[in-house]
Amino acid sequence: MAKEHKVTLIPGDGIGPELVETVKDVVAGIGVQVAWEVVEAGEDAMKKHGTPLPDFVLDSVRRTKVALKGPITTPIGTGFRSINVALRKELDLFACLRPCKTFKGVKSNFKDVDLVIVRENTEDLYAGVEFLNESPEAKQIIEWAKGKIHPGANISIKPISKANSERIARFAFEYAVKHDRKRVTAVSKANIMKFTDGLFFETCREVAKRYPTIQYDERLIDAICMQLVIKPSDFDVILLPNLYGDILSDLCAGLIGGLGVAPGANIGNGTVLFEAVHGSAPKYKGLNKVNPTALLLSAQLMLAHLGETQAADRLEKAIASVIEDGGKSVTYDLGGTAGTREMGQAIVAKFKSLS
Repeated sequence: MAKEHKVTLIPGDGIGPELVETVKDVVAGIGVQVAWEVVEAGEDAMKKHGTPLPDFVLDSVRRTKVALKGPITTPIGTGFRSINVALRKELDLFACLRPCKTFKGVKSNFKDVDLVIVRENTEDLYAGVEFLNESPEAKQIIEWAKGKIHPGANISIKPISKANSERIARFAFEYAVKHDRKRVTAVSKANIMKFTDGLFFETCREVAKRYPTIQYDERLIDAICMQLVIKPSDFDVILLPNLYGDILSDLCAGLIGGLGVAPGANIGNGTVLFEAVHGSAPKYKGLNKVNPTALLLSAQLMLAHLGETQAADRLEKAIASVIEDGGKSVTYDLGGTAGTREMGQAIVAKFKSLS
């Protein structure tokens, strides 16, 4: 009898619930047994429970150790802080994994992209240590800086530690070894931020010495942005601190056709959260219109993590084949006429036809 896997399911906001339903249908359709534990986070949870991230969501993920999350709305400038950031911090999901791979049938300026972003998730400017200019902390920092900071400035603190840099570097090299990747490129702006970004490079170099079979090199963040849009095939695994990793992840998604085909995973010690990295697109809510590829590819990563490697490999091939076929089997953004559910159904049919 096939094993049943317990997975926390966070439907999300906007288009999230309908994408999640399509993923559930596809996973069931390809014969993998998953007991979904559905919990709410985001705008609806805020209305019902007074918080966008109730404790029961975190409790569920800690219990199952595996979660799949639909997109959740993050207000810009006001409102609650990013649920995505809060989940990573509360669950210590220190590594963000973003595979970027071109698929035939997806409009892109490149045909040969196959790289992986490994981003540190827990510190850097995203640690959220900020002070308004009227606060005692900001005034003290401004005074201490002796004219280097404008008196009216708001202030963010950028912590980079050796311990967290070491564990994300180890993760990147271990991933490269496990997945037969040949090269790890560390990225920072160490020529300017010598203590923080300098420490990141220094630590990555130390870790690289333990993996002699993996090539190691370094790039400055501005230089690699230029190099990626010229020849992305030059890169394999790219290792970055939090902020640069966030920015470069979206740049690399652009190389392969956009966020609609970009999966993601946030990984800690024994706990993994898989997610599509695009937004919740509330204007498309309930229209059965949005491309489910990103969340389906995230589910494919989840199946591989759960040990369902054969199903995971066939699912990726089925997704790629349906996208390449195009037409009535894919959504409007891929040049087709199918709805979200119908594209999921086409992928299940293709999965079953593969030997």
